Amino acid sequence: MSYPVFWPHRLKLSLFQLTSAERNNISAVILSGGLGRRMDGLDKGLMSIGGTSMVEHVLTRLEPQVGTVLINANRNLNDYENLGVTVVRDRQNDFQGPLAGIASTLGHINTPFLLTVPCDSPLLANDIAGRLYRVLESEGTDVAVAHDGKRLHPVFCLLRTELRTNLENYLQLGQRKFEQWLRQTNWVAADCGPIADSFLNINKPSEFAALKQQIENRNASQ
Repeated sequence: MSYPVFWPHRLKLSLFQLTSAERNNISAVILSGGLGRRMDGLDKGLMSIGGTSMVEHVLTRLEPQVGTVLINANRNLNDYENLGVTVVRDRQNDFQGPLAGIASTLGHINTPFLLTVPCDSPLLANDIAGRLYRVLESEGTDVAVAHDGKRLHPVFCLLRTELRTNLENYLQLGQRKFEQWLRQTNWVAADCGPIADSFLNINKPSEFAALKQQIENRNASQ
């Protein structure tokens, strides 16, 4: 898949800082609605690192960057609701993937932008919202998707909420693939090479064990 545009990443870090008004125009959703098939069915968002669940790690890093944070979940709803944020379920009950969670979330917000991140990214950068927002606004696109310099990370994206109908129509056709949907939109790949480590997510028990050890060792040395 070819990528339309990259944004030069050697900008002053201050340019990625959003004003209060800009932050309030962005809602964010932490995507935690999957089945965890490759994790033996475990709910990844609730798996603990250093005594804190992965979704809480993400929430802590995300809340200062946006106006409102929601969680998309389809299991263990009480556990997620206890975090004090709005929890949105997929409208369908057959775990159709991240796009279904995004579409459901779009029906619960009234901001012009939605930022999406996965629940298993506890190293989330504290300026991901600003980086994607600056690219989207500067390029005049409807979606900005993080790219680490080597590969695209579709679930780390910022989109205009006016795409809701477009996305719902795509899902109603039985389509689920994220990158295929992107091709139907005006989107840009945002060069996020300097924060590439923040896109590390967990798909296997061995990856979780390694990341858990990494974070716990780092916390112990502080």
